Amino acid sequence: MAEQRRDTEERQRVWAELVATARRTVTDGLVVGTSGNLSARVGDLVLVTPTGVPYDRLTPADVTAVDLDGRQVLGTLVPTSELPMHLAVYRSTGARAVVHTHAVHATAVSTLVDELPPIHYMTAALGGPVRVAPYAAYGTDELAGNMLTALAGRSGCLLRNHGMVTHGATLDQAYDRTAQLEWMCRLWLTASSVPGLTPALLTEAHIAEAGARLKGYGQRR
Repeated sequence: MAEQRRDTEERQRVWAELVATARRTVTDGLVVGTSGNLSARVGDLVLVTPTGVPYDRLTPADVTAVDLDGRQVLGTLVPTSELPMHLAVYRSTGARAVVHTHAVHATAVSTLVDELPPIHYMTAALGGPVRVAPYAAYGTDELAGNMLTALAGRSGCLLRNHGMVTHGATLDQAYDRTAQLEWMCRLWLTASSVPGLTPALLTEAHIAEAGARLKGYGQRR
């Protein structure tokens, strides 16, 4: 009984965090309307935002969860149509959270190149140059497969003519990676727009050095 209560409390805590993070994507301009979706894994359950519901209308009673096979086990709201992408990440990585948005600069870059040029050393924080997954219709297994290929060795990728996906060990980490990737896309677009000039890019050695330095970055717990 106590274990069951702890599980329920944990799901409630993560759902509250998921909703708060989803609302933050709107506040920070990464999502318009009901575009984009988020999820977090709790044990063998995946808590996920429902389809077509504005984040500011979600309440604790709206908790929506599926198992790793996609079967709904909590809630009555229909899960996001992008559920195949979220489940593909959890089945293939150790991620505990996934954030998908249609952020403007990331989506713009996805239409221009096959890989975001390494214009900043924070490229290393995502595992290396960010790839663009080939286009496929939203909500399909084909899109999920394309995304997984682009994510290999990375914690984020762009989706052609669609948006981006990031994952992390926590919702905060996945969200931070989303914000960082959008910023890098904006930076590259801005630098590339100067007539007659071409942005200087970092080499593989630069990215490797930055990656090594970033491992020791931040406060030690």
